[in-house]
Amino acid sequence: MRRKEKLLSVLSHTTKAGGGVHTATEIAFMLGEKHTPAFTKFLTDCVRQGVLRRVAAGIFESTITPPDGSTAIYKVVNKLRGDVLNYISLESQLSYTGDISQIVMDRLTVMTKGRSGIFPTPYGVIEFTHTKKTIETIAPNIYFDSDIKMYRAKTTQALIDLKNCNRNLHMLEA
Repeated sequence: MRRKEKLLSVLSHTTKAGGGVHTATEIAFMLGEKHTPAFTKFLTDCVRQGVLRRVAAGIFESTITPPDGSTAIYKVVNKLRGDVLNYISLESQLSYTGDISQIVMDRLTVMTKGRSGIFPTPYGVIEFTHTKKTIETIAPNIYFDSDIKMYRAKTTQALIDLKNCNRNLHMLEA
């Protein structure tokens, strides 16, 4: 089996198992290869040929078996900052709970114990905002959303985060 066909086969199996978004290192592991400059060139060639789509730096999805579009952005969040606590908060969470009337369409606001950063993806912009609060302080005010496999802030925490980040408070429902 050629390398590209093996890649397609592996990616189709991962999509069936709930995957679909992978780092370059994960793809190398699934193919039984090392993540070398030559492997990076292989991935670049696959993107150019339309076999893979780069969704963020070092993160890919299959164009033939893409992930579910309704949860893909959350998978990208977990790949970008999977080694630290992340939770959906600020405007995204307040829109989700109906505490603000605006619907956040093209941006996902995420609080993180990792670095702040903004990442454009095909699914929308992911905005990470670093929090200095301890996990012990945050934990009672977040909950796990099994539909997206991520934590979400409770309304009180999202409001605290909004104020601590000096974000626009005018959109809050009176």
